[in-house]
Amino acid sequence: MKPQQGKLLQTINSPADLRKLREDELPALCAEIRQFIIDVISSNPGHLGASLGAVELAVAIHYAFNTPVDKLIWDVGHQAYAHKIITGRRDRFHTNRTYGGVSGFPKMSESEYDAFGVGHSSTSVSAALGMAVAAKLLNGSKEQHIAVIGDGAMTGGMAMEALNNAGVSNANLLVILNDNGIAIDKNVGALREYLLDIVTSRAYNKLRDKIWKLMGGNTRYGKNSRAIVKQIGNAVKSTILNKSNLFEAFNFRYFGPVDGHDVVRLAKLMQDIRNIPGPKLLHVITVKGKGFEKAEQDQILYHSPGVFDKTTGEIIEKPCKSLPPKYQHVFGKTIIELAEKNPKIVGVTPAMPSGCSLNMMMSVMPHRAFDVGIAEQHAVTFSAGMAARGLIPFCNIYSSFMQRAYDQVIHDVAIQNLDVIFCLDRGGLVGEDGPTHHGAYDLAYFRAIPGITISAPMNEKELRNLMYTAQLGGKGPFVIRYPRGRGISTDWKTPFEEIEVGKGRKLRDGDKIAILSIGHPGNFASEACDLLEKEGISTGHYDMRFLKPLDENLLHEVMKKYKHIITVEDGTINGGLGSAVLEFMADNGYNASLSRLGIPDRFIQHGKPEELFAECGYDVQGIVNAVKLACKAL
Repeated sequence: MKPQQGKLLQTINSPADLRKLREDELPALCAEIRQFIIDVISSNPGHLGASLGAVELAVAIHYAFNTPVDKLIWDVGHQAYAHKIITGRRDRFHTNRTYGGVSGFPKMSESEYDAFGVGHSSTSVSAALGMAVAAKLLNGSKEQHIAVIGDGAMTGGMAMEALNNAGVSNANLLVILNDNGIAIDKNVGALREYLLDIVTSRAYNKLRDKIWKLMGGNTRYGKNSRAIVKQIGNAVKSTILNKSNLFEAFNFRYFGPVDGHDVVRLAKLMQDIRNIPGPKLLHVITVKGKGFEKAEQDQILYHSPGVFDKTTGEIIEKPCKSLPPKYQHVFGKTIIELAEKNPKIVGVTPAMPSGCSLNMMMSVMPHRAFDVGIAEQHAVTFSAGMAARGLIPFCNIYSSFMQRAYDQVIHDVAIQNLDVIFCLDRGGLVGEDGPTHHGAYDLAYFRAIPGITISAPMNEKELRNLMYTAQLGGKGPFVIRYPRGRGISTDWKTPFEEIEVGKGRKLRDGDKIAILSIGHPGNFASEACDLLEKEGISTGHYDMRFLKPLDENLLHEVMKKYKHIITVEDGTINGGLGSAVLEFMADNGYNASLSRLGIPDRFIQHGKPEELFAECGYDVQGIVNAVKLACKAL
């Protein structure tokens, strides 16, 4: 059922329509867009809080700039729902993040208004700068390039690298810093404190506003007024704040901070600074979850709250007394148990404490759990430094974000054979967030690194035991990857048992055909074997547990007994378990036939996990079909 649309919103099919409105109509349009987002996301879950906070920002940008000629890049994309609604996707927005529907993030192939595809943090300034330089080289264009970046994304080193480069480029670049004090969890670090100083300095802001009014904005006295305001502003900042402006040190013209929910003033300010040449930064203060009381009160929970009552804001959960826990919850509980027994254990996460459940450890052992901000590279080398002094870090990073720290894993951890335990959350297909967030490649890209252990638990008990095994020490870099979502059992909290590294396990004997699985999809394989057994098809099943080192004894047993092997993994089939087994067969002269099930060699789009598993052919039915096909060939 499509949600109702407000009177003004019904008329907006493109930014060109938006620019036909009077300025005094913009606040009413923002209210209609905000309610439209709430109506849709209440029944079709998505990123609520960030997008509610950026409604006025999106409207002001498209009102002030000539998009899509002027290029707009949204960092991460969590806050881009109003942008999507304004740019011709209003009538399809109810399909947001659904299989075959509108993407949850800006996507170049979806709209000409999505100037650059995003999903990971801190990329917008680099992309916008590259586009601005290209435009100048190709056609001398004076079009503007706007990067909207959150204060959380500013903690990423890539953003600082881009600012440093942009400051000497003289490019037509406007960076809009959407400052709300929170990414998914509360922001941390010195940059947060710096921005807080600027925002909360009453003396500075009061004097700045008086100067602004005295000068009549930045247009009354033409170009000279800009120079005067800048000189006075620098003096005010250095005197009252007792520090120079960070962004002006990067050679950016700095404007702000300004109220990000005053859409009329925002639009006017953007029109004023639009034609000022060179790099500029507009500092905008917003409230995550703006206009929806529950989302403002609990900004972490309502970042992506699931289904909720659009009137009361109460989250609606399906009633069930015996749901298995999420793997993330098991990690959070287990690291506390282990840390209570082993004082060397510490936890590290790059800005995802609630997502990976390290927040549990932070609440009881705050001095031993570290949120380092959106900085995956730093998280890995920070962990390596602690390991070099004898601590045992559990470095928890989402699989798709770990891609950003690959060099650090090799250079700072693996070469030095340090005991860093990498817990890769969200391994495999994650569902509605789509290709930017699928953890498709970790099994393959880590397998090439010498001396590293790569494991994947089939269930919650195996996760606990692998964590216990890894922290015993002396094993070098140790990867434990597990999926998003729930496990399979409610009685997961059992006594710890050490697992022999590189040792798999036989779960079922069979005849002629064997399934080798790794990780959670082993449960799909077990269910498929049960169904096949009812049809009289006996299939062997082995849980490999470790991709590296492989259990070669187990593989010799399998190759000698079975004529056809089927590998099952929730990672890319290029370079993963299937490739490893093929290499083993080639190295040892085995000639059994082999089928590989996993993520194919293409980017998988968004949808419910079960829809994506079926598309890729490694859900229960896909495995059943593969076994039956193999039977016909034997």
